[in-house]
Amino acid sequence: MSLEGVEVRTVTEAEGRDWLRAMATGFLMSPVIAEPEAADRLAHMDLTRARGAFDRGRCVGTYYSFPQQLTVVGGAFVTADAVSHVTVAPTHRRRGILTRMITEDLAEAKERGDAVATLIAAEHRIYGRYGFGPAAWLTEWEIDVPRSGLDPRWSGAADGGRVDLADADDVRKSGPDLHERFRARQHGAIDRDERWWSLNTGAVRIPSRPWTEPYHAVYRSAAGEVEGLITYRVDSRWNDANQPANTARTENLIAVTPAAERALWEFVCSIDWITAVRSGGRAPDDLLPLFLPDPRAARTVSQADFLWVRLLDVVRALQSRAYEASGSLVLDVHDESGLAAGRFRLDATPEGAWCVPTTETADLSLGAGELGTLYLGDESVVRLVALGRIDEHRPGAATRADAVFRARRRPWCPDMF
Repeated sequence: MSLEGVEVRTVTEAEGRDWLRAMATGFLMSPVIAEPEAADRLAHMDLTRARGAFDRGRCVGTYYSFPQQLTVVGGAFVTADAVSHVTVAPTHRRRGILTRMITEDLAEAKERGDAVATLIAAEHRIYGRYGFGPAAWLTEWEIDVPRSGLDPRWSGAADGGRVDLADADDVRKSGPDLHERFRARQHGAIDRDERWWSLNTGAVRIPSRPWTEPYHAVYRSAAGEVEGLITYRVDSRWNDANQPANTARTENLIAVTPAAERALWEFVCSIDWITAVRSGGRAPDDLLPLFLPDPRAARTVSQADFLWVRLLDVVRALQSRAYEASGSLVLDVHDESGLAAGRFRLDATPEGAWCVPTTETADLSLGAGELGTLYLGDESVVRLVALGRIDEHRPGAATRADAVFRARRRPWCPDMF
């Protein structure tokens, strides 16, 4: 099937509600969106970056992108084209609608000067075709509190800090500054704007997202500085023995020190009637299990790829991140769209990196998707060579590339977008 009869273009204000209906239909949500919610959503969208596919005036495909900052290895922020709200109606699949929308958007993003593009992939098989690769994973644990070995009489942090309950107003005041400090330390993290804090503290409520007030707590250092924040909700349940068996579900836990992180986990595990704690999505190498006297009390309940990255400006992207080892590599990057295609020489040192186009013989050949997978330091070049996804042209080049690209900790993106 072809795009004949289907028009792909940016969305006008008058078409906004039809676009929202198509988006909701694509994600199998109710296609009826109340007028106040529709008006609120459209008021916070830049429609010049909203694309729609229209067949005889009806929206049958949706696509949206927005500006984002991504933290890369070493703590620098790079500009990203964040891709979201991607749907194609079930009546119009396999016609190239997504290809048209994403190709146009990525070309505009590169022209704007965005270094990378990012997205959260609902389906694994789609976005590799467009040069994206999974760059950061999430793991969720469930803690069996009675088995953990933690002292249920916990009464505070051992380092002189303290944990205090907080309300939504407190979080809106201290949370943004804490997050700025957090994301400067955590590669894979993204920025949170004022609307994020309003939506996630109940200051702004959307009818299609029923709101239940969560609990909040902050960790303050001995000097009184906020260094950690946890937000959680509790599932109330009593077992057959008429005993409380409640689960605390962590929705947000960020910290700028291991002491703050430990204290907040110990706090939530010490709450009376809580017998299990769900961690929410964490980095796969998160310290959580090892904070427990019995790490086996933290059972892995899910693990999956999460943040996908696509390089748009290879030179700027590779020069923006830090490298823990020195090394020189010539990378031959294949990219059907041409956005990241070329041969590049990377000279990396712990003090800085230089990347330039070159005609030298390549050490490694790889696709844009594989380069995106490597970008945040999480994947092994040696593994990708073994899988046939990267070609090694010089013996030992994959091992050298691993020493250059890999980061000492795994990336983590806490936020859906």
